[in-house]
Amino acid sequence: MSRAQSIYVCSDCGAQSAQWHGQCPGCGAWNTLVEERAPAAASAGRGAARRGPAVGGDRGGGGDRGGRGRGRVASTPLAEVGAAPVARLATGIGELDRVLGGGLVPGSLVLLGGAPGIGKSTLTNMVLGHLAGAGRRALYVSAEESAEQVRLRAERLGPGALSVPVLAETDLDVVLDVLAAESPQACVIDSVQTLRSAELGGAPGSVGQVREVAGRIMELAKARGIATILVGHVTKDGALAGPRVLEHLVDCVLQFEGERERPYRELRALKNRFGSTNEAGLFEMRQGGLVEVLDASARFVAEATRAPGSVMLAAMEGSRPLLVEVQALVAPSELEQPRRVASGLDRNRLALVLAILGRHGRIGTGGADVFVNVVGGVRVDEPGVDLAVALAVASASRGVPLRGAPRACFGELGLTGELRWVGHPERRLEEAARHGLREVLAPTGSGAQACEAGTLRDALAHVLPAAPQRRARVAA
Repeated sequence: MSRAQSIYVCSDCGAQSAQWHGQCPGCGAWNTLVEERAPAAASAGRGAARRGPAVGGDRGGGGDRGGRGRGRVASTPLAEVGAAPVARLATGIGELDRVLGGGLVPGSLVLLGGAPGIGKSTLTNMVLGHLAGAGRRALYVSAEESAEQVRLRAERLGPGALSVPVLAETDLDVVLDVLAAESPQACVIDSVQTLRSAELGGAPGSVGQVREVAGRIMELAKARGIATILVGHVTKDGALAGPRVLEHLVDCVLQFEGERERPYRELRALKNRFGSTNEAGLFEMRQGGLVEVLDASARFVAEATRAPGSVMLAAMEGSRPLLVEVQALVAPSELEQPRRVASGLDRNRLALVLAILGRHGRIGTGGADVFVNVVGGVRVDEPGVDLAVALAVASASRGVPLRGAPRACFGELGLTGELRWVGHPERRLEEAARHGLREVLAPTGSGAQACEAGTLRDALAHVLPAAPQRRARVAA
């Protein structure tokens, strides 16, 4: 079998070259040329039909101007486009269906990324097991593990997972042949970085190989209506490995987050063509697999310490309110440059809150190490976490608990010290009241049930006792 011709394309500017160069001849960038399969040359007849008649060859007939043998192509107003209902495949996992927007869409590609050992294979095995138990045709393609290893993991997930057919193969052509022959309704490729196309010379996981593998899988999945989940590796920074075009190629990008030492896992949608990207699902890893956490707020409220440096945050995870505990520790630093460590939130956000707290709250932490943690391994990326971080650091710095505990809070801090309004305050207040936290500190205009404050200084005055005044020494 003759090997197909390949070309080298710059990942920065798109320049093409017949051979590899260390420096791109187009833009001058180094090590950006990646191997790709050269497009097949079109025949003369197909090219002529695609181009249509030459200019001036058919000026006066008033017939088909778009070329012989082809009808006129016209645009359609959106109001006249019919919206066909999409029959989604329910995965049997409510939290996953919520993130996907209601289930898997036939013919869609879902890219699932996460750190090694986080539970990606466990989640996909459970999905196919539930689909197989519901009478759906499923296929698990394992390019990293043998069929025996996949069975060992499936044995603890229930009988449904053992009924899923498995294919242990790394050759892309073999995988595509099996998919075309069996035509499953749902398929998992674990993982897309370990499949290899024989038409390219690069190693599995290279930019050209990943792009070629994903592109050919997409063509078959769209043509046969196969809902496909591609499991992807992540880099040491937590980003999805492979070319950026892979994320643009798929219909949905899911990120599975969490700490392997903690039982909780969080599933987020970074991109979703068939649903919202604001949803998040919460799971707990147990011996029998992943278990949905339906009421995570109750667990976090029950485990809250309510000690100095602890505060409850009424956060929003997509459209669902969530109560989590934010803890802070402020300790004298022995280093010339004090440490700022954040777990579960952005480190730059912590630095911003500390600057606002020192300038407008009169609580300086310049000579101390500051550690902030969102308990349970949950990550909070919304701006409403600012007030909780500020109150937790202030409480830890003073060494006193918040007054009126248990209480919750939310709000964004402005650079001038004001407390700004955040979205869905009524849902946050309802969630806090449902778990017995009726004293909620929130920005002005959040609701009648909240204890409102307009500035950071007002918020600190609500929950912290006044600092003791130093007595002046009177000379004898």
